[in-house]
Amino acid sequence: MINYHIMTLFPEVIEAATNYSIVKRAKEAGLIRVQTHNIRDFSENKHKKVDDYPFGGGAGMVMTAQPIISCHNHIKTCCTDSTRTIYLSPKGRTFTQAVAQELLQYDHLILLCGHYEGIDQRALDRIVDEEISVGDYILTGGEIPALLIIEATSRLIEGVLSTPESHIKESFSDNLLEYPQYTRPQHVDEAGVPEVLLSGNHAAIEAWRFEQSIKITLDRRPELLDTSNFTKKQMEIYMKVLRERK
Repeated sequence: MINYHIMTLFPEVIEAATNYSIVKRAKEAGLIRVQTHNIRDFSENKHKKVDDYPFGGGAGMVMTAQPIISCHNHIKTCCTDSTRTIYLSPKGRTFTQAVAQELLQYDHLILLCGHYEGIDQRALDRIVDEEISVGDYILTGGEIPALLIIEATSRLIEGVLSTPESHIKESFSDNLLEYPQYTRPQHVDEAGVPEVLLSGNHAAIEAWRFEQSIKITLDRRPELLDTSNFTKKQMEIYMKVLRERK
């Protein structure tokens, strides 16, 4: 089981978003635990202030170190097993499916959500193991990135998904984007379903799906392609796709 500890100024955002769908079921089944910790509760300022003007001037406010360090100290007293503290930051390494898999080794993930113009560096130096970015863009705070990490990692835990092999065939799980999916009815307006999917030939269906994944990945995210783990049959399909593109 992974214990998620979210350090935030807006715990209601995390609590609301984790009470739906797969994450909610995982919580109810005891496969994960999500705890929010309001940083403001740990402020020693009489007005519970958690920000101040930056030294050196500049726009905006900076989150102060004391409440963050105190909040983290409180969480650590409850974490006797392996722990990783992550600051959600655009300066961090990019979050990927591989990183999600890597984070499964920890019993406790402490996710620090920043706000304003950032966090006093002394707090980061004191408590953070690494910084992670969910993409090359700026958000108001770290709550949405924290939710992304909770969702992406929790679905990899055995028992969270109703169909265990679901995550294995999803986009990015094998450095390929997922093939197209179809369901009933067989015809939508004049658009049908590829005949191979109706054939009942499972080997042909798997080959078609792999070929579609190759084509979509080449078109949209060619940098993801890694042929090192392809089987002989998969390599034949890959080379066929390349020949067709010449």
